[in-house]
Amino acid sequence: MVVLNPKYKAFANDSRYFIITGGRGSGKSYSINLLLLLLTYETNHVILFTRYTLTSAHVSIIPEFIDKIDILDKHKDFHITKDEIINLRTGSKILFKGIKTSSGTQTANLKSLAGVTTWVLDEAEELTDEDTFDKIDYSIRHKEKQNRVILILNPATKEHFIYQKFFESRGVEAGVNTIKGDTTYIHTTYQDNISNLSESFLNQIKTIKERRPDKYKHTILGGWLDKAEGVIFTNWRIGPYNKDNGSVFGQDYGFSTDPSTLVETSIDKTNKIIYVRLHIYQTGLTTSQLAQLNRQFAGRDLIVADNAEPRLINELKAQGLNIVPTIKGADSVKYGISLLQDYDLIIDDNSVDLIKELNNYCWLEKKSETPIDKFNHGLDALRYAVSYQLANPNKGKYGIR
Repeated sequence: MVVLNPKYKAFANDSRYFIITGGRGSGKSYSINLLLLLLTYETNHVILFTRYTLTSAHVSIIPEFIDKIDILDKHKDFHITKDEIINLRTGSKILFKGIKTSSGTQTANLKSLAGVTTWVLDEAEELTDEDTFDKIDYSIRHKEKQNRVILILNPATKEHFIYQKFFESRGVEAGVNTIKGDTTYIHTTYQDNISNLSESFLNQIKTIKERRPDKYKHTILGGWLDKAEGVIFTNWRIGPYNKDNGSVFGQDYGFSTDPSTLVETSIDKTNKIIYVRLHIYQTGLTTSQLAQLNRQFAGRDLIVADNAEPRLINELKAQGLNIVPTIKGADSVKYGISLLQDYDLIIDDNSVDLIKELNNYCWLEKKSETPIDKFNHGLDALRYAVSYQLANPNKGKYGIR
């Protein structure tokens, strides 16, 4: 006999979205996978099961479903291939696909799958692109069946689009079990699954709770983080901007999807403090708009800009701005980060987008010295300005000559 946590009774309602959150040992994947197999006993269901990276479903995920089929003792009802599980009694099936491919994402291929009634995104915290989510979400529109979009995740940072889209914007408290509008929220922890956990695992949890309460709250209880784990900069706080030591600006360029940024800095070398204020964080700016905003905020102060855009720098200089390209070389990113880490950073409280970046800018891997290529548009501008000043023998002599 299969007994599920009573919280999963909410899976039977007619919501479109099901947000399944929880920490380690909560049994959320076990419960949802079992419910998906039971769903195939209804006719005309096509269940698309995805992970952001899923290259070998028959090795990584299908065995988990086979385990549930064993529990149900229903092997004769299913035909299993490398990337499908088909219910022979009803014809309903589960398709296994990865979103990320070697050439990018295969959103178009996923959208083209016919008749999908349920889309499952497992380990949903790994998908950080809301546009990709939306494209697949909009394609789930079967007319004759309830459409479901099921997100299974260990909560990440609050800057993740899932938190902002389904919790913050809807006024839903994290960790609750509730239904709001078209969305059902199911949250479980190891305490809901304690009868199925080993004594050694429970002892591990006890140790984490005593020694690492923050990790216990996030990893074990499934709480959302205000900032990402392993962030590069921890040497900052919010405070008023102080320009007693003059200002130098940094600028990074984007256009359609990436923002152009302008960051103001003032360095107190005696007390090892860098004061920081963000002025521009905006996509789609033309050269003339950039020039106007730069004049508004920087005036005749020096702007140190991304040297990947020499034409744009020349055009801005021709409009009377005091602007120079940053100096890039081998390990310039690593070097700039080390300079910033050597000072205390005071961030103006209106610099919201820069604060978001500071909360999410991490190393690519735990032992890597390469940062992720995201959450860095304001921070790159900050790095240009600071590196130019601290590595430049003429620092402090930046007037227009």
